Amino acid sequence: MAKNCFRAFTLIELLVVTAIIIILGALVVSVSSGVIERAKATKDMSNLRQIGLAMQTYLNDKDDILPVINAAPGTGTNANPVIYPKYIATRRVFQSPFDTRAASETDTAPVSYGINQNMYDLINGNTAQVVSPASTILMAPRYSGNPALASSWTGIATNVPNLAVGGGAGMTIGPQRNGTQINALFCDLHAETMTFGPSASPELGSFKDTMSDPLGQKHWNPTK
Repeated sequence: MAKNCFRAFTLIELLVVTAIIIILGALVVSVSSGVIERAKATKDMSNLRQIGLAMQTYLNDKDDILPVINAAPGTGTNANPVIYPKYIATRRVFQSPFDTRAASETDTAPVSYGINQNMYDLINGNTAQVVSPASTILMAPRYSGNPALASSWTGIATNVPNLAVGGGAGMTIGPQRNGTQINALFCDLHAETMTFGPSASPELGSFKDTMSDPLGQKHWNPTK
């Protein structure tokens, strides 16, 4: 009478199965990370569009003059305390999803976006003087260092530094696509994704391109 035989897995088979599981796990993590980043980029773009809509209403009421706040310790030019809460009901709109600080509705609420400093330096905040509204950057995320670190974001509701031309020396990588992209709001109040580093084709424009300035290029100078 034949005996029952049970075939066990060999070591090689176990190693192959383990390797397949590890590879599939890595793929799942990679896909999940990509989905999460795309969701953050979409929310970031939505925030800028909402701010743009509120800014349009504010500008209609204020003869096209950007927010300027005369308060101690000096003149501030951040938009948050001005268009909140009359034009935007929540301060959370001012916090980028790439800014991982704890959300709040107080005066210390995180604010991730700054206004292009040239809007004040070159045209005194008068948006009616912008020569190429669809090409001139108005607002974008503002941080210093790696945007993945909460410590890189310093703006709060009562103190939002303006956005230096090209993002300034502290902004060395973008918040999206491995540091190569960033969202921006333009003076015609449309939002789009820009290449973060200096562009190989300057006529297309890029966030960090502060040198070339052909007419129509996406740029920081409201007088061009």
